[in-house]
Amino acid sequence: MKKITITPQSGLILEGGGMRGVFTSGVLDCFMDKGIRFPYTIGVSAGACNGLSYMSGQRGRAKYSNIDMLDKYHFIGIKHLITKGNIMDFDLMFHTFPEQIIPYDYEAYGKCSEEYEMVTTNCYTGKACYYSEKNDPHRIIEIVKASSSLPFVCPIAYVDDTPMLDGGIADSIPLLRARELGYNNNVVVLTRNKGYRKEDKPSKIPAFFYRKYPALRQAIASRNMMYNKQIALVEELEDKGELIVIRPTQPITVGRMEKDTDKLLDLYNQGYKAAELLF
Repeated sequence: MKKITITPQSGLILEGGGMRGVFTSGVLDCFMDKGIRFPYTIGVSAGACNGLSYMSGQRGRAKYSNIDMLDKYHFIGIKHLITKGNIMDFDLMFHTFPEQIIPYDYEAYGKCSEEYEMVTTNCYTGKACYYSEKNDPHRIIEIVKASSSLPFVCPIAYVDDTPMLDGGIADSIPLLRARELGYNNNVVVLTRNKGYRKEDKPSKIPAFFYRKYPALRQAIASRNMMYNKQIALVEELEDKGELIVIRPTQPITVGRMEKDTDKLLDLYNQGYKAAELLF
């Protein structure tokens, strides 16, 4: 098995996947335990959230917020969709957590020398936007919130007054972004097992969703095909030995909105162990 070697061209790509992202939390905690830092990291949706704690060097923070706090605060569920128009309690997750309960170390993040980007989808264009922000805590939160705003079950978010949604709509696995920036020695962290594909046909979108944003509707409709092409590229480059992929070894039983903390803890441990094999 190929081992991780950090060079100036090393990049780390973090897929999203909702609560399946606890696998990534395990991977990143292992990296922090081993003292592994990448010159460039890019995260999408849940990957963007996990990546922030990795960039600030807060080992265990992502696990604590996603697993330990879930039983106490129940921040995912239909009740939030009914009462706040959002399947997740974003006020708790992106304000109370980083400000009070699990304080985010903005100072450490601002001082780190490595580059970090988070991906969102522009509702006007349907294209991916890549943001790197270290100095403005408010803007950092607005970007990661937008990157995590799932279509249909989360409200549209705004970055610099521009409507945005989940980065995974336009660029689920931003490997090409890393390569375009010159990072060709990459590690990709996926939250699905090898061979997984989405249904290879356009998604149907009810007419009343996003009527003001036709390009967004098209991006959502074609996301499955885009995702499958990205996975095929990842597997092709993996087979050529041009990148390392860390992924679950078995089909995932954890749902995007999983509430079973035993399942989540098991998946976190799988992520940690999968990363350990690369050292």
